[in-house]
Amino acid sequence: MLLRTRSGVEPLPSEITPRPLYESRRAVLRAAAAGVAFWSTGAAYAAPAVRAAADAAPAKLQARPSSYSTMERQTPYKDVTGYNNFYEFGTDKEDPARFSGSLHVRPWTVSVEGLVARPRQFGIDELLGLAPLEERIYRMRCVEGWSMVIPWIGYPFAELMKRVEPTAGAKYVEYVTLADPAQMSGLRSGVLAWPYVEGLRIDEAAHPLTLLTLGLYGEVLPRQNGAPVRMVVPWKYGFKSGKSLVRIRFTDRQPVTSWNRAAPQEYGFYSNVNPEVSHPRWSQATERRIGEDGFLQRKRPTLKFNGYGEQVASLYAGMDLHKAF
Repeated sequence: MLLRTRSGVEPLPSEITPRPLYESRRAVLRAAAAGVAFWSTGAAYAAPAVRAAADAAPAKLQARPSSYSTMERQTPYKDVTGYNNFYEFGTDKEDPARFSGSLHVRPWTVSVEGLVARPRQFGIDELLGLAPLEERIYRMRCVEGWSMVIPWIGYPFAELMKRVEPTAGAKYVEYVTLADPAQMSGLRSGVLAWPYVEGLRIDEAAHPLTLLTLGLYGEVLPRQNGAPVRMVVPWKYGFKSGKSLVRIRFTDRQPVTSWNRAAPQEYGFYSNVNPEVSHPRWSQATERRIGEDGFLQRKRPTLKFNGYGEQVASLYAGMDLHKAF
């Protein structure tokens, strides 16, 4: 089913970033980044280039278009890769791009355990070849009030579930990210209890929109965006989409997630995008689209379930989403 924007006017074809344009942009950005790494006197910029060479990986990913994509204008690559939340590398939006070069993305394994018939470890190349890759252009909404439209590359998390066969007792999926102070300078802060933990109800995890994600904009995931593998759950606030995964556990109990543990009055387990439920310190009724909406422009209305209500609202039938926020 093609997911088209349901609010406002659909963009003209000329407003949608063509693949050759964003690929040429990536080449320019890589060349510029290489220049910074060469000429900078700071080790924080020179060292990542050396580590990147050591972590040799395929730069391009072949992916088929997906009918689940929105037709909205895509956020520019420079914003998608330069304006991030990834607290393991710092709390400023520019910190992940500046400091994530210390992350080694190969070799990499993800352990799948808990209430499954076939627990096992997957190497990153196994994950890349586990199922046909799709490019899915998803809206993404941050709890802080900004949004992007990103062409992710991956396949439904349900494909991984098929390989490990969750048992009848599995009700939830917990996913845990890497926590290595030697590679992640932000772990020295006390902003959260590390490692970062998130989770979903098992029917949410099995939903076709939930994407096990390995790339964006036609290439493997950049480190600042959660390399080498992450979750993407587009109808929930962005912090539910855990990055740099190392462990996935199927369980019969609701996971204690990082932000819910840190501030339960602000961050619920479900964290569905909902303009009707305000954060205690700000409204969620509107949002600013990065790369399009300037600070002085009027913000756009937030869509319930981030615009994916037709696909996911049935998961919460009968629930009070003001209480189960």
